[in-house]
Amino acid sequence: MTGKHLSVVVTRRLPEVVETRLKELFDVELRADDTPMTADELADAMGRADVLVSTITDQIDAKVLGRAGEKLKLIANYGAGVDHIDVATARQRGIHVSNTPGVVTEDTADMVLALILAVTRRMAEGLRVAQSDNWGGWAPTAMLGGRIKGRRLGILGMGRIGQAVARRAAVFGMQVHYHNRKRLRPEIEDELDATYWESLDQMVARVDILSINCPHTPSTFHLINARRLKLMKPDAVIVNTSRGEVIDENALTRMLRAGEIAGAGLDVFERGHEINPRLQALPNAILLPHMGSATLEGRVEMGEKVILNIKTFADGHRPPDLVVPAML
Repeated sequence: MTGKHLSVVVTRRLPEVVETRLKELFDVELRADDTPMTADELADAMGRADVLVSTITDQIDAKVLGRAGEKLKLIANYGAGVDHIDVATARQRGIHVSNTPGVVTEDTADMVLALILAVTRRMAEGLRVAQSDNWGGWAPTAMLGGRIKGRRLGILGMGRIGQAVARRAAVFGMQVHYHNRKRLRPEIEDELDATYWESLDQMVARVDILSINCPHTPSTFHLINARRLKLMKPDAVIVNTSRGEVIDENALTRMLRAGEIAGAGLDVFERGHEINPRLQALPNAILLPHMGSATLEGRVEMGEKVILNIKTFADGHRPPDLVVPAML
């Protein structure tokens, strides 16, 4: 099937340059506004499209896939994470799933370092003071944070983003430690000057900063639970730019309130955009609205990967970024 005859439905607004290119290549239906599709709208779109361009806000489970039409053959996800898609059920129904890996690596790693600095140097607290009428001027003991040089950084998940974080951390003089499903090859480990911990518990208990960079899968749900959070040092901080479900958010909130963990920098949350009000009220928690990959350059590159996956599929070939259940 040629591109112009391929019916493509896009579930969210994308950068204008991406939408324009999609219209040039395919018979595309763009989203009129930037609100997520409801379950019924999503099912309706899947009933009439050859290709669905989905995003993280689309919950494509077995129930929704059961309402897909016979035409639907590809879900081209705009993003690397596919935990919102039941990939196994899609494959059983003859629907391929592709994603956009590698694009968000540098942008997300930048955000990890930004959060590390923001939490350890108490930037959010300082911002509130400076923007209020209560600042009395500089004082020797005011707003004291901590130096990151020499601190132990523990990286949970040493994939593309984890390794990019490790390279940045080395520039800041941090000691890099990591836990991963598989140990890195010796040459990569040497290049990153990274120490591998087979035991996550032992690493968590020893690091000063814990960065969550693993995907959300059934095996990583609440991987950082109340028991592991209690292993952390009282002056340690935790940063999460991956998926909110990896951390037991209620347990983290309790420990931050009690001063059992010094601080947290969170770009993702366990219940999506529904953030725990008690977490929002904490002065030692810096919260961002899932901005880790939010650069114009990154979003355009994601769109280019989506287009390449669709175009390759339309030409009768396997999409270059095909997701298979064994990868998850």
